[in-house]
Amino acid sequence: MTTSPRALLVLTSHGDLGGLRPTGYYISEAAEPWEILTRAGWEVHITSIAGGQPPEDGRNDADPIQRAFLNDPHVAEQLRSTTALKDIDPSMYRIVFFVGGHGTMWDFPTSTAVQSVGRAVYEAGGVLAAVCHGPSALVGMTLSDGSSLISGRRVTGFTNEEEKAVGLTEVVPFLLADALESKGATHVPASSFTENVVVDGRIVTGQNPQSAAATAQAAVAAAALSA
Repeated sequence: MTTSPRALLVLTSHGDLGGLRPTGYYISEAAEPWEILTRAGWEVHITSIAGGQPPEDGRNDADPIQRAFLNDPHVAEQLRSTTALKDIDPSMYRIVFFVGGHGTMWDFPTSTAVQSVGRAVYEAGGVLAAVCHGPSALVGMTLSDGSSLISGRRVTGFTNEEEKAVGLTEVVPFLLADALESKGATHVPASSFTENVVVDGRIVTGQNPQSAAATAQAAVAAAALSA
């Protein structure tokens, strides 16, 4: 009997967009990777920083992939009460996918669980993937020797221009592209709101919501190469 490889979708637990409005994880950035991964034969689990029901953003009930994701019994059961990331066993997963959404900018960079789970999976030969604001998880992540995981690496994420376009430059706690570069990474942008995925070994990042599916596809390919 063969066991399906496992992937972990990590969602934010932060639901307040700087007092402006509610926010959370961006549903399409979870739904599209879930669809890609499950179709590729992966078993997908969902976690959040604090556990419980994660706050959501960007719901589009007309989108068939979002509907399939939210209505899938296994997904719905997990989303009702996610396991907190600190309680996750990283040895179970070959891909950890940090789902975007503006909420991540508050709780991903400072989460010790993000850092420890990400480090463990990466150092065991697994793949770290992140899309849009999800790469905020990489800002505080270090290897066991204390060095920044992304120092000297090519990555992407929501650009300064995209943040300006959505009117949130002064709302988010920092600009993601600048923070990634401050850790020694090279941020590789494309035109605003166009698909852009950057693969640097077992680190796979996507720029924006338009990049979610392609980021998952690239993560599956990276995991196959590292198997």
